[in-house]
Formats: sequence, C-alpha cells, structure tokens
Amino acid sequence: MILGLTGGMGGGKSTAARFFEEAGFRRIDSDRIVREELLARPEVMARISERFPDAMGSDGRVDRAALSRHVFASDTDRGWLEDLLHPLVYGRWRELLASEPAGNWVIEVPLLFEKGLENWFDFIVCVSTSSANQFARLSERGIPQSLAEQRISKQLPLALKLEKADFVLSNDGTTDSLRLQVNHLADRLSAVR
Repeated sequence: MILGLTGGMGGGKSTAARFFEEAGFRRIDSDRIVREELLARPEVMARISERFPDAMGSDGRVDRAALSRHVFASDTDRGWLEDLLHPLVYGRWRELLASEPAGNWVIEVPLLFEKGLENWFDFIVCVSTSSANQFARLSERGIPQSLAEQRISKQLPLALKLEKADFVLSNDGTTDSLRLQVNHLADRLSAVR
C-alpha cells in the first residue's frame, strides 16, 4: 500500500509521516530527497549554477535560501526548477518502492494535487491545521509571515486539498492527538489490505 501524504506548508506532514513510520510504514520524504540528494548531484548543481549563479554558496553547494528567493518570486523560475527536479524525485520514488514492493509506504508530497500525482497512491491523506497554527509553526522555523504567505500562495488552497483527500488528519491539537489519529488510520488501512 502506498499513501500520499500532503497538506499545507507548516501543517505537520513530517510529524504525521514520522508517526506512520512508527506504525510500520516505510517513509519517503520528498523534500529530504531534494535537499540531501538531488541538490548535491553535480549535474543538478551545474544547471542551477547556470541559471542562478548567485544561488551557489562559497562552498560550491546550492544556497537553498538564495534559490528559494528566486523560485518563489517568479513562476517561470519555479516551473524551471520543478521541471528539473521533479522527474528525478519520481525516479527516486520508483527505486525506493521497488526495494520493497509489498511494503506499506507513506510518501510526503507537498505538491501532490498541484502536480496531478493522485494516481501514484492507493490513498491520499491530508494534514489540516488552522492558518494561525501554520504561521506560528513557520515562524518557529524562522520563516517570517510575509515569506510564508508568499510560499503558501503558490500552493493549492488547503480547503481544496482536504476536499480531494481520502482521509484528513487534524493537527490543531497536541502531538499525541495527531499520533492517535495516525495510529487509528494505520489500523484501519491494515484491515483493508
């Protein structure tokens, strides 16, 4: 079984994914793949360096903050980067899924609906939270509200994600509350497998 896990930025996807992992699911973090694997590939760094020379740090690695400033300010630049990275992300998913085809998987996919990836998954789970909680969590990560609003505006509204999802997890309570919801859902899904 393959679950697609989505939601808004700062909504709690990674926390929910960790709880699915504790419940026995294999976890794929798409953002981690980009951050730790793809942005370190020489061919990817070369393409980024050509387009955004100032997005390269003095150590020769991609400066993610500088790259973010480019791609969230320009739909064209964001599209270019997504066209570069997303096929590589999907290729990595295929490799990982092939390592245990009969396993239970949860894949964190921030842009699941935006990129039309619904057919990859048996079920789609969306993590929901209020705007106040979302902005508070992003502020704790050092992302100012104006920047958070800019990034969130590039995603499908949360209400539409909730409407399209098979299951919704509410992350407006405690961490333990989210863990209980994940465990309950994992048990339900195990029963239908």
